[in-house]
Amino acid sequence: MHRQIIEETVCRQEALLLAAVQRLVPIESTLGKAQPGQPFGPGPAAALEEFLAIAREWGLTTENHEGYVGTADLNGGDTALHILGHLDVVDAGEGWTVTEAFVPKVADGMLYGRGVSDDKGPLLAALLAMKVVKDLGTPLTRNVRLIAGTDEETGFRDIKWYFARHPYAPHTISPDADFPIINIEKGHYQPTFQAAWPAETSLPRVTSFTGGTRLNMVPPTARALVAGLSLEQVQAAADALGLEEEISFTWCQEGQEIAIQCNGQNAHGSTPAHGHNAQTALLALLAKLPLAGCPSTRAIRALAARFPHGDHGGKALGIAQRDDLSGELTLAFTMLTLTDTGCQGRFDSRTPLCGTAENICIPAQKALATDGFTLTGELEPPHHVPAGDPFLQVLARAYETYTGQKSQCLAMGGGTYVHDIPGGVAFGPCMPGFDSHLHGADERIPVADLLTTAKIYAQVILDLCT
Repeated sequence: MHRQIIEETVCRQEALLLAAVQRLVPIESTLGKAQPGQPFGPGPAAALEEFLAIAREWGLTTENHEGYVGTADLNGGDTALHILGHLDVVDAGEGWTVTEAFVPKVADGMLYGRGVSDDKGPLLAALLAMKVVKDLGTPLTRNVRLIAGTDEETGFRDIKWYFARHPYAPHTISPDADFPIINIEKGHYQPTFQAAWPAETSLPRVTSFTGGTRLNMVPPTARALVAGLSLEQVQAAADALGLEEEISFTWCQEGQEIAIQCNGQNAHGSTPAHGHNAQTALLALLAKLPLAGCPSTRAIRALAARFPHGDHGGKALGIAQRDDLSGELTLAFTMLTLTDTGCQGRFDSRTPLCGTAENICIPAQKALATDGFTLTGELEPPHHVPAGDPFLQVLARAYETYTGQKSQCLAMGGGTYVHDIPGGVAFGPCMPGFDSHLHGADERIPVADLLTTAKIYAQVILDLCT
């Protein structure tokens, strides 16, 4: 009985859901300067207020928790389920073709815009599920609390603040990944390395390098200045590389130096093979130039060797790992700056269940120390909920009911709010095999998948709370 009613009720709400998306996605909720009541800046704060306004209009009880998170409650009972999602987004980036990043658009049943899949659209689908259950009028004995965060992309400070003051629920899901069930989130090893040297005068040399700006994003651009070479020498090195066609270089004379720009394609740091890393490509080019034997040259050639373009598994760094449950380690070299007196960089590695300090951290430290770098940072352990957990069986039944597909448990490299929450799992909204262009241009999700997410979540709420 519930399935037919849920199917019909959710389908009637499509226009309502899309109207809410049109209100929320245009808010550029990237990290900004903290202000009173806005710990992560005015953008995330504005998105939070708008989301809570929508929740109130849909008949739910809301609270703004000092700008860190907002909550929407289904009723006043004991909370059986937390739904965790986020309203902050990554930068627009470049390369949008269907629409502008913060102008949501539906084309051929596909919804486009920054945040439509990560994570504003899915959060609204979960909110719609709560509204549908409330409108059905089914007697409930327990509550569902949706927690909308504002700092997922830049550190989880919002959720850490909230759970330092409030208890966990018995069950937790996050609509911030894929279906069926993500019961393993890989560990994170995201250290910082650096080297320093006296101010250089040798020629030819690289005088500056600027790579990525976000730890968890494959850099789509990188730029370097080179002194003491000719344009023809740069051309010869570029011709010798033979990189994929998605990587492009441009160069020009800037005073006494040559400016070299590399353009690639961004991707989420947990899926580096989905992008084309401009930073590693530019390092590969610089390593081929006939540079002087000075510290900056040695650093550049060492980094080009330790993080070769196209190595997404940490093989050259000596930390490649895999296991049957969680798969392979991934590595994205995402941030680097270099000046006349030193350099600093970071890489984003997502580690399988078998990863340890002994087989990842120590080898990485030793390898980079050999090249003259110091490396600091600890391994954040993976998150794993056993596949046989009864809660996961509830999720599996709901997924199978509304998709007709067999459920299974999966591992992913990305990290969601549930990473440190006992028993929590990521659950939707992307269907198996769908590429949402996460953190990239033309971020997208089928409208039908958002509606299916709402149906699945409504069923889970009824199963847990009646």
